[in-house]
Amino acid sequence: MKILVFGAGVLGCNLARNLFRAGKDVTLLARGNWAEEVKKNGLRIKDKFPPRLSVSRIPVVTELKPEDSYDVIFVVMRYTQIGAIFDTLRESQTKNIVFVGNNVRAKVTAAQLPEKNVMFAFASSAGQRERDHVASIDLKKITIGQLAGAPSNEQLIGEIFGSTKYKVTYEPNMGDYLLCHAAFVLPVAFACYKTDGNLKKLKSDTTYLSRLIDANIEGYRTIRNAGHEILPKSDADFEGEAYRKTCLRFFKLMCATGLGRICASDHAMNAVDEMSALNRDLKQFFDENGAKYPVWQELEKDAEGYLE
Repeated sequence: MKILVFGAGVLGCNLARNLFRAGKDVTLLARGNWAEEVKKNGLRIKDKFPPRLSVSRIPVVTELKPEDSYDVIFVVMRYTQIGAIFDTLRESQTKNIVFVGNNVRAKVTAAQLPEKNVMFAFASSAGQRERDHVASIDLKKITIGQLAGAPSNEQLIGEIFGSTKYKVTYEPNMGDYLLCHAAFVLPVAFACYKTDGNLKKLKSDTTYLSRLIDANIEGYRTIRNAGHEILPKSDADFEGEAYRKTCLRFFKLMCATGLGRICASDHAMNAVDEMSALNRDLKQFFDENGAKYPVWQELEKDAEGYLE
């Protein structure tokens, strides 16, 4: 099975490295100085947990040509960037396309590629790309599947990730999963912008952290009331006290340690365009469904200097 990872940011590099180390026939599409760096010195990833440096001699290309033959293409790009490559993907002879990352308009994305088997995924990976390496926290967990009602891809997913170290969760309703994920992470992005990227300023502010949970619950409530599923299923009782306590513990840990920078603020501060677009499109979904979301809007004001 030939696999192309289209995009060489943190998520794309981790995905390519993990597939390559499992013996998969994987190629990385990168551009510019980073492509030259990986070609010359290999894909260098410094993992934080456990601390180590890996070097993988992964084949690198700088473009996807119509005649290039792959069994699967993983598109690992920001939400704001994927629109620019739809024509390239349409012209490709590859049938199986997997979009990895944030997306609150998954159905619209899939509709752009009607002749393809479109899947979506979210990988538990974070970090930042330096000049000659990727600094990474990679939990080797991925949730992947298709839109609700589309033919199952569970067997294909098993073939792709077989023999890898990934913990794979097959999700047959990735559209709702990604909607819910955005409703969870955007309030955290607002907190990043409120503190100019220094979440440690909030480590003792239980009142504010509780408001983040309130905003998340507003989003989940709107998604549920619009007839969508709350995913992962462990979040289904999001209005219960146990959910609130779990979230508060997580937010406090995130703000008190370097976890917040690596898992939240680094990406939020470097991807303001993506967070802005996700917020815009999710609020459009809220408005179309007649939702009231005053806490969300209150927290959003803290980010006005950043959000477009």
